[in-house]
Amino acid sequence: MKQLSVVIVNYNVRHFLELCLKSVQAAIQTIDAEIIVVDNASADDSCEMVRTTFPEVVLIANEENVGFSKANNQGVAIAKGTYVCILNPDTFVTEDTFKALLDFANKTPKVGAIGTRLIDGTGRFLPESKRNLPTPKVAFQKIFGSGASYYVNDLAQTEIGAVTVLVGAFMFLKRDVYQEVGGFDEQYFMYGEDIDLSYTIEKAGYKNYYFGATTVMHYKGESTAKDAVYRKRFYGAMRIFYHKHFRKNPIESFGVKIGLWLATLSRKRIQENQTPPPTAYAIATENDTLGQQISEILQVDLKKVTNMETLQKGTEIFLDVGSLSYMGCMTLISESVNKQLTFKIIPKNATFAIGSNSKEGRGEVLHF
Repeated sequence: MKQLSVVIVNYNVRHFLELCLKSVQAAIQTIDAEIIVVDNASADDSCEMVRTTFPEVVLIANEENVGFSKANNQGVAIAKGTYVCILNPDTFVTEDTFKALLDFANKTPKVGAIGTRLIDGTGRFLPESKRNLPTPKVAFQKIFGSGASYYVNDLAQTEIGAVTVLVGAFMFLKRDVYQEVGGFDEQYFMYGEDIDLSYTIEKAGYKNYYFGATTVMHYKGESTAKDAVYRKRFYGAMRIFYHKHFRKNPIESFGVKIGLWLATLSRKRIQENQTPPPTAYAIATENDTLGQQISEILQVDLKKVTNMETLQKGTEIFLDVGSLSYMGCMTLISESVNKQLTFKIIPKNATFAIGSNSKEGRGEVLHF
């Protein structure tokens, strides 16, 4: 029996997966843990990368895309950890993430799932890190314009407290609890399964927690584009959820069905303000050769970071994990959220830099 099994379902995000795996490895140095990757028939070289770069990682290579729920259930089915962490591949964790959660979980009675403070690639807090139960009333407000009651706003970002719904990008819980409630409901192909599992865990008598004392980066939007197919899948998942948990009221159920159908047809993707192209570049590293390589590829002057306060707005900063810790990178990004800076992470011993300047965007990879 191990302390922890980290289960990562991957689909066509090979470079984000490499960053994620390297961060997880750094975070389990003092923990008896295993990493399981379930690949949903990626068309890129994700599986080959895992086999060659991370031979110690357990890989399940599906021949077809079986969806998020079923793939996670596959991973947990072979897991040996007392705890499991469901983790998106488009994330990275810090060196203290799992230790902090293990300490909290071991001293908390009737603990269900635990989520962390999630930020996007620009350092902005992702409010879906802590959510209320999307009752029909709350869901209608969310679908048609007001999400105020959808999120848990009376719990600060860095606080710790009970919440009902966590996000599937990061869910930490006892494997026994996961198995007791049946894991992710495989009716859900993608989207909604985290809401369903969170609520099912709570209904089984456990308490879910938001743990704001640690931060995880989530490059939102990497595994799928938010187009018409996304809207159909998302609102289809919501239909499954309401039919499963709220169908006792026929009138309310019919109203939800109509509302979700209208949302599928008419809801447009909300575009956030586009991040303008960088006006300057900088790098945080002790490796001068690395800085020279990137400078030559971009054909720009690359300033070495000595003081974040001296950087001008619009600067893109390359953060070298060979010189900084993942915690150091996370701290720099979090503390710079209002300074109009953008970031690219260079994983240790990698030949690329990766990041995302928008929570809606697909992210960028720079090879060198």
